[in-house]
Amino acid sequence: MSVVPSPLDNNSCDTAIRASFLHFNADPDRRGDAFEYLEDGLMILKQGRIQMLVNATDWIDYLPDGSALYDYSGRLVMPGFIDAHTHYPQTEMIASHGLQLLDWLQQYTFPTEEKFAERDHADRIAAFFCEQMLANGTTTSAVYATVHPQSVDAIFEQAQQRDLCLIAGKVMMDRNAPPALCDSVESSYRDCSELIKRWHLQGRNHYAVTPRFAPCSSPGQLEVCAQLLNESPDLYLQSHVAENRDEVEWVARLFPDSRSYLDVYDSHGLLGPRSIYGHCIHLDQQDRERMAASGAAIAFCPTSNLFLGSGLFSLEDASALGIRLGLATDVGAGTSFSMLQTLAEAYKICQLGGQRLTPLKAFYLVTLGAAESLYLDHRIGNFTPGKEADFVVLDLAATELMQCRMDNASTLEERLFALMMLGDDRCVQATHVMGKRQYSRPN
Repeated sequence: MSVVPSPLDNNSCDTAIRASFLHFNADPDRRGDAFEYLEDGLMILKQGRIQMLVNATDWIDYLPDGSALYDYSGRLVMPGFIDAHTHYPQTEMIASHGLQLLDWLQQYTFPTEEKFAERDHADRIAAFFCEQMLANGTTTSAVYATVHPQSVDAIFEQAQQRDLCLIAGKVMMDRNAPPALCDSVESSYRDCSELIKRWHLQGRNHYAVTPRFAPCSSPGQLEVCAQLLNESPDLYLQSHVAENRDEVEWVARLFPDSRSYLDVYDSHGLLGPRSIYGHCIHLDQQDRERMAASGAAIAFCPTSNLFLGSGLFSLEDASALGIRLGLATDVGAGTSFSMLQTLAEAYKICQLGGQRLTPLKAFYLVTLGAAESLYLDHRIGNFTPGKEADFVVLDLAATELMQCRMDNASTLEERLFALMMLGDDRCVQATHVMGKRQYSRPN
C-alpha cells in the first residue's frame, strides 16, 4: 500500500536520498515478487535508519527545512554489499603467483601474516582494507585477522571509525603452522575471551571464533572453540572446509574417526546458526543436508576457487537444500575486493557446471541473501523501514564500454547483468554507512 504524501518534520527525516532504487524482500528464485524497483525514488532517513522508500515526485516537496538531500538521480542505489569471507592480513599479497592451497599458505600466507606481530603494520593494513571495502561498495564483511590479538584490535578499531558492520576474530592455530604463528589451547582461550569482552557487540562489531581450518587446530583447540561459543551463544564461528582435495585427504588422516571434513567441526559442536564456512566445494550430499539442517552458512568464494584451482562450487546443490549462502571475495587468494567482479566469476562457475545464475539472484546473494546467511537480516540487507541505512550508489555507465552496453539494454535484468559482468570499483560513485557518506568516487 502506498503512503499518502504529507509534510515531514525533523523528527521523522534528517536525510533524503534521490535515485533509482533496487532491493529484495525474498529470494527471486523462489518468489516472483521478491524485489522492489523504483526508477525515481526517495529514501527518507532519520539518525542513520530507513524511514520510508517512496516515489520522489510525490514526496520531494515535503522534505523538512534543514534536512540533507543527496541527489543521485540517474544512479542506482542498492543495499551495501556484504562479503561473507575475507582475510584482511592478506591484502598486500593479493595476486601472488599461482600455487594451490597448501603450498600457497606456506609460501605466501604464513610469512605475510607473521608481520602482524607489529601493531603499526596491522593498523596500516586494516585502514587500507576498510578503505577498499568502501571504495567497492561493501559495508559488511566477515573477516579473518591473524593469530595476534593486536591484529583483531586493529581491524575492529578501523571498522568502528567508519561505522562499518564487521564480523571478525583472531585466527586460532596450535599445530601445522610456523612456530611464530602458533598459539596454544590455553592462550587461544585466554586471548579470545579478552577480545570478546573488548569488542563483541560494541557498536556494529561482532566477534567470530576463528579456527583457521581443521588441520591447524588440535582436537583440544576445537573443544575450546565450542567452549567459547557455549559461554557466549550470540558469537559467530568462521572457518574453512572442503576447499581443496589434498586438504580433504589431509583432514581424513588427521581425524580418522570423523566421517568427513565437515563432520570434524560438527562432532566438536561447531556447526549451527552463525557458523560460516568458506568454500564447501568438496562436500557430499550428507554434508550438505547436515549444513542445511544446522542453519550454518556457506561462503561461496568464486575468484579464489578459480585462482587456486580448488574446484567448481555447485550453487544448485546448495540452493536446492535451502542452505544459507553468501558470496565472498576471499582476499587475498581472491583476486578482487569488488563484489561485482566476484559475481562475474560466480556466473562463469555456474556456466561451467551447467547451472543458472540470474542477475536478480546474484544481487540478492550479495545483499539480503548474505544478510540472511549471517543472521543480520533484521538489521541490514534491504530498505525495510527501521533498518540501518547502508547502501551503495552505482553508476551503470561508468566506462565507455558500459555506456555502450546500457544504450542497448531494454530491461532492468539486462542492465543488471551487464553491471555484474562489466562492472568493478569504477561503478561505485558513493558508499553510505548508517546514512553517512563514507566514500565518494574521485572526479
